[in-house]
Amino acid sequence: MAHTIREKKKLLARVGRIRGQIEAIEPALNDEAECERIMHMIAGVRGSVAGLMAEVVEDHTRTHLVDPERNPGALNADAADQLIEVVHTYLK
Repeated sequence: MAHTIREKKKLLARVGRIRGQIEAIEPALNDEAECERIMHMIAGVRGSVAGLMAEVVEDHTRTHLVDPERNPGALNADAADQLIEVVHTYLK
């Protein structure tokens, strides 16, 4: 997945935010925070990881499936946009 190097800084920033979200859960559990707060924190992590996955899938799709320089016979851009939209919806 060499093309992720282009987005490396952006992806690493996302991973850092996810790490921060995960690390915030432990003290909340230790402090016996309300269940609702804990569930919201966990849901936030899940959403962030899904967003990261969607971004990587989108970049992969655009690079490997519709890049005319790499693969002139690949999917058309409309088909790729539809796929990306479905993946984004699924991962929410």
